[in-house]
Amino acid sequence: MNYFAHGRLFLDRPYFLAGTAVPDWLNVVDRKMRARSKGALPHCDADDPVMAEVARGVVQHHQDDAWFHRTPAFGELSWRFTVLIRDGIGADDGLRPSFLGHILVELLLDSELAKRNPGLLPAYYEALGKIEPAKVETAVNAIATRTSDRLAWFIERFLEVRFLEDYAEDEKLTLRLNQVLQRVKLPALPSGFAPLLPIMRSAVAERFDDLLSPRS
Repeated sequence: MNYFAHGRLFLDRPYFLAGTAVPDWLNVVDRKMRARSKGALPHCDADDPVMAEVARGVVQHHQDDAWFHRTPAFGELSWRFTVLIRDGIGADDGLRPSFLGHILVELLLDSELAKRNPGLLPAYYEALGKIEPAKVETAVNAIATRTSDRLAWFIERFLEVRFLEDYAEDEKLTLRLNQVLQRVKLPALPSGFAPLLPIMRSAVAERFDDLLSPRS
């Protein structure tokens, strides 16, 4: 799951909402820094309400991912996309298509959620705008496997750039994907990739309900 799918049900709890985003934020801020359930659970009943809510959000994130990645819909779509990308962009070492096949299910699910729920994505950003990034950074530094002084800065950038809104347009989504690929040291996408996105969007739309049900 990606940011919006993780957080969409918790817009009335801004710090819990932030907690659901923390593991993904750390993938950008410091890929060696991990916020795991094991580190978060001891803080879920903390006297500090911010600490407790952030910790509970982190646990929720991992619970969500655990069932999401086990759904048949996710497995089938990620494999289908891997093959589609591999065949569409030509020879590859296999890592880029499989990585993209995985994350595109998640990003396109966020896009489809926003499309079906007009106003909900702006409300997501509005809810996150109520937090104090420095307080989230302090809480995460108590939870995570190492500390960072860049998380608060990145949260501010996340709220400013609003890149989740870019997933609705193929050109902008391709730009965001290339940024992710650069971050993990994989080659950028060739021109043959863009025509594949409408096919993948339709496939996610068809399996939308299956992707959002732990029982699927």
